[in-house]
Amino acid sequence: MLPQIFFAYFAAVITGTSILVITRKNPVHSVIWMLVLFLHIAALYIFLNAEFLAAIQIIVYAGAILVLFLFVIMLLNLKKEETERKFQGHWALSTFAGALFAVFLILILRKITVFPAPGQYSIQAMQSEGNLMVIGKVLYTEYLLPFEIASVILLVAIIGAVVLAKKKI
Repeated sequence: MLPQIFFAYFAAVITGTSILVITRKNPVHSVIWMLVLFLHIAALYIFLNAEFLAAIQIIVYAGAILVLFLFVIMLLNLKKEETERKFQGHWALSTFAGALFAVFLILILRKITVFPAPGQYSIQAMQSEGNLMVIGKVLYTEYLLPFEIASVILLVAIIGAVVLAKKKI
């Protein structure tokens, strides 16, 4: 029962801080909430006996990615964004997109099982093989396509950051 309580705590805090990240008007406040989010995700990894992922989460995301976000926020002229009115004449399209998103979210939530059956990688199996070996096997066999899609998304984000930074120079 105790592991479910800890997992529920981490899930609730991660969900709450995710909502705070996207609803704050001040982008610096959003980045600070994102730091809390990343730290809780790392704690969840430790709770799941994935210490390597927790270390990578803190080093890469809480360290490097967050600093990159702060630099991008400093490069952009956000005072102009805060004074402009938002949602000018696009309410119909926004309502349609929101309804479409809600339908997809309901379809996805209906397929989630709260307590799924344990997989082939138990805690004992991971400790005997090692975290890195198990991550490498799963990442490059079962989840190769999502891994490649994530790499393309990161490449697009890097190109977007370069374009945004070059526009100001």
